[in-house]
Formats: sequence, structure tokens, C-alpha cells
Amino acid sequence: MKSNLLWIFLVLIISVSAFGQDMPDALKLYQNGDYKEAITICETELQIRPGNMDSYSVLGWSLIRLGKYSEALEKAREALKVSRYDARIVEIVGEANFYLGKNLEALKWFEEYAALSPGGGRIDSVYYFMGELFIRMGEYNHADIAFTTAVYHSPNIARWWARLGYAREMAKDYDYSIEAYNKALELAPSFPDAKRGKERVEAQRRNG
Repeated sequence: MKSNLLWIFLVLIISVSAFGQDMPDALKLYQNGDYKEAITICETELQIRPGNMDSYSVLGWSLIRLGKYSEALEKAREALKVSRYDARIVEIVGEANFYLGKNLEALKWFEEYAALSPGGGRIDSVYYFMGELFIRMGEYNHADIAFTTAVYHSPNIARWWARLGYAREMAKDYDYSIEAYNKALELAPSFPDAKRGKERVEAQRRNG
């Protein structure tokens, strides 16, 4: 009887192992933009290994890219019950709340991510999102700090420089606003937000 149970156990282990080896890599699928397939793989992996935080992470990222923010939030909350301080999941909660328009809730989770993982792979995006949240709330000096930190980590994203220029424009810090808009235009000479922003600020300085 014991030998039969051992044999069944070994067969199950071999079967699961073989199945896992045949499965596509969910992270690669996500990186290639195949979000629906990545979700399918992650859901299958979580049936086999319910506490797999890597699968929860890729699942959350993929759901967000597909605009399924409520579902991403639901899955992220489920993941937090397994590992409360996994920075990847904390960021997903923040991002889902951001897109759902829950500004203060999103800000809380982004700030937690920055505390948990100040050198993390999403730190640049987290500060960008924080900048957008501060703009929504009319806190332009805080937005300046957040966007400045975002472009420090990723200095080659024209949109982020343009948003920094806008935050400074709204704070009436016109000289530094022009500086940020110029940087955006160096990276993308025809970027419309930066062009219009620079024109507004130059007109304001002429008329002021």
C-alpha cells in the first residue's frame, strides 16, 4: 500500500514538472505584449502553486495593460494575503487605484512602494504616477519634486519632462518650466504638449 502511494506521488510530481516545463514563460509573453496569453499562463500557474508571487505579479501587470483595473486590484489584494510587503504587488495596487481615480489611496500605495523598494524596477514609474496625482490634487510643488525624481531615474522620456514643465508652469516657476519643456523637445522635437507648453510660458513671460 505504501509503495503504491509513493508511486502515485512520484508520478504526480513528474507530471506537474513536465507540464511546467512545457508552459510558455508568462513574463516573456507580457514583455512581448501578449497580455491575454500571459494572464492565462499565470492563472494556470496559480492553480498549481497558489502562493506563486511571480505569477501574481505578471498577472497584475497584464490586467492593468488590458485596462482591467478592478480585476487587477482584486488579484493584487489576494496576493497581499500571501505576501503583504511584496513591492511588486504594492505597486500594482497603487497603479490600479490610480487608473480607478482613487487618488489618495493610490498615493498611499505608491509611497509605500518607494519606502519598500527605493531602487526597485518600477521606481521611475511610481514617481511619475505620484507627479500625476499631485497635479490632480493641485499640489504643483509636490508634483515638481515627484516628476524631477522620475526623470532622474529615467531621463529619456519626453512626456515626463513635459509633465514636469507643466507642473512648474502651474506653480508659476516659469524659468525652470521652460528648461523642462526644452528638455522634452530635445528628446522629441515635435512633441505637441511640450511645444504648446513652452509657447504658453513664453507668452506669459512677455505679458507678465
